[in-house]
Amino acid sequence: MSLSSPDRFEVNPGGWPIALACRLMLVLLPPSQGKASPDRGRRVGLSTLVYSGLREPRERLIDAVNPALRAAPAIPAAELYTGVLFAALGLADLPWDDVLIASALWGVVRPGDRIPCYRLDMGSKVPGIGGLAAYWRAPLRSALPDRGLVLDLRSGSYAAAWQPRRATHLAVRGFTEGPDGRRTVITHMAKRVRGEVARLVIAAGGAERPEEVAEIAVAGGLRVELADGLLDVIE
Repeated sequence: MSLSSPDRFEVNPGGWPIALACRLMLVLLPPSQGKASPDRGRRVGLSTLVYSGLREPRERLIDAVNPALRAAPAIPAAELYTGVLFAALGLADLPWDDVLIASALWGVVRPGDRIPCYRLDMGSKVPGIGGLAAYWRAPLRSALPDRGLVLDLRSGSYAAAWQPRRATHLAVRGFTEGPDGRRTVITHMAKRVRGEVARLVIAAGGAERPEEVAEIAVAGGLRVELADGLLDVIE
């Protein structure tokens, strides 16, 4: 799938992309600190971003952070984010129907949504706005589909902005195992592990239960353990 292809989402009257509303799985990615810096391209069209109900909080936050972003060159989010997770994931050749990317500035975006380069973390506090996780909590609760399986690859601050109440929630962690069997949590490179899991699941056509995610990961060559809403990848 080309990054320049038209979005394959439509938005129903309730504000949900039809693909997500009809399917039983949502892959929720974090953004990355590493971003491309486009020097050309049309500016962001706020009316075209996923979930029209998020436009007002997006507008308010842009005004508070950097109004110049309205006129900055914008490219698809799948091209903008360039960090470790996105390198392992390789969105360019995957279907995007069930994928959303969390963002401190936009709330969430689709991989095909065109956005400018920005610098803002969900752990930030913005004058006149406050803490961003708290700022986004109510808008995201109203917008995001809370059903089926949520494969959650976000870090802690982004996860604090929205948690499903009804959907089955599955997070992914990474560990290294020493010769003595002791395990150490993978920190920075956990992003790579999460990207690998997401790639396998998306390429397999998705899953409806955590057990299916674990089976797909094992078939893809990963060693995993599943328990209590957590998929642990052991290397």
